[in-house]
Amino acid sequence: MRQAGLFGLSDHLKRLSAYGDPLEELGLIINFEVFRPTLVAALASGDGAKGGRPAYDPVAMLKVLILAAQNNVADARMSGKVGSTAVESFWPS
Repeated sequence: MRQAGLFGLSDHLKRLSAYGDPLEELGLIINFEVFRPTLVAALASGDGAKGGRPAYDPVAMLKVLILAAQNNVADARMSGKVGSTAVESFWPS
């Protein structure tokens, strides 16, 4: 497996933009932040007092669900990809 270089992620994002990043296109059409209050209220995660891993950003997860539905990707396959920190950086909040 090839190791990513120092600028590997930024180079990858530039190539993705050049080929038409679907999230960039959706971001021009949909203001995802409008959904944040509804998502936060519906998901009702803990306050973190007991510790543990922080919850995923609900807006980022909405974007993941939209991309998965657009590309006909199963939930099991998508859950493996979301755990990667590199993948999370593609969906800035």
